[in-house]
Amino acid sequence: MKYIKNIFIKIIAINMILLLTIYLFPFTAQARVLQNQPSIKSPSAILIDASSCKVLYEKNAHQRLEPASVAKIMTLLIAFEAIEKGKANFNDQVKVSERAWKTGGSQVFLGPGEVQTLETLLKCIVISSANDASVAVAEHIGGSVEGFVRMMNEKAKELGLKNTNFTNPHGLSDPNLYTTAYDIAIIAKELIKYPKFFEWSTKLVDYLEHTDKKREPTMLANTNKLLGKYEGLDGIKTGYHEKAGFCFVGSAKRGDLRLISVVMNAASSNDRFEDTKKLLDYGFGYFNSVTVAKKGATVKRIKVEKGLQKDIEIVYKEDKSVLVEKGKENEITTKIEIPDKIIAPVKKGEKVGVLKVYQENKEIGQVDLVAKQDVKKITYFDILKNLIRGLL
Repeated sequence: MKYIKNIFIKIIAINMILLLTIYLFPFTAQARVLQNQPSIKSPSAILIDASSCKVLYEKNAHQRLEPASVAKIMTLLIAFEAIEKGKANFNDQVKVSERAWKTGGSQVFLGPGEVQTLETLLKCIVISSANDASVAVAEHIGGSVEGFVRMMNEKAKELGLKNTNFTNPHGLSDPNLYTTAYDIAIIAKELIKYPKFFEWSTKLVDYLEHTDKKREPTMLANTNKLLGKYEGLDGIKTGYHEKAGFCFVGSAKRGDLRLISVVMNAASSNDRFEDTKKLLDYGFGYFNSVTVAKKGATVKRIKVEKGLQKDIEIVYKEDKSVLVEKGKENEITTKIEIPDKIIAPVKKGEKVGVLKVYQENKEIGQVDLVAKQDVKKITYFDILKNLIRGLL
């Protein structure tokens, strides 16, 4: 009996040692990552990889909240898309309406009837969070504020955002205006595709020259207090009113890794920026990005049969990066699948092959490989012309 009792005690002791070992010394990198997640004060927050949209941290990320001026990132996205599609131009002359002039909250003091370029108004929104400029932009692109708000909500639906509803282009308080940290992160991911945005978001100070030259220029002061104080940080948007609390959408890039953080409803301005630093520190501390494809970069040249050209350049269709835990970069491998030759005609952008991406020998993604230029099919006349040229 004493022998059995001793064995039982040893078994209990061994199990306790194992449990303590697992608790005190997690044996996987994933466990270490989870154990070191930041402590965030703000009621709602999220951190994502901008390339893959993978969520690295979240806290009440799908809770509906008022976004205050953070709503303007959708206003900016709609404007940039309209310019990209040729429906608007940075040089468009925009006349400031009385409605825009009367808009309360943060302003750059545009006068009624004042004319500014669309580019200038967008700069005012990015740097100084100008509500009057937001209304002027909305009326110019949407035909009216109401028409522009419809565009904002249509875009939210297109992006698959189920917890977002806009009622104005500036974010002033409205019980029917709401979004979430997650939805804001997705909008921000779309906005930062436009390099022009960063020309303004990284400026600490600028000036607005008014149409009425008798007026002094309005100073545009950036409200992003992390600019120049956090490595790699280059945007995106602050927001505040009493109901929304202090909000901030951050973006920072180090190497090939770009992170987007969102903090909502913080109790103070200091809290939103401190929480942002904690989120970004966590992301850069435990994750890395491995670039496997660069849009437009040459993969190889392959032969073209029956074409006016003997060969053609094959390029990556898009950028592709893979997020991995630090120390696991070597787990990422790639394989190119492409024919030795193709037959003309070939159109620019036509898919010719594929790059397959693997992690620990498991396929995790693909990138299309496309023709860099057109190659016309050779005709009998082309053959005859080449023959004559050869004889001469």
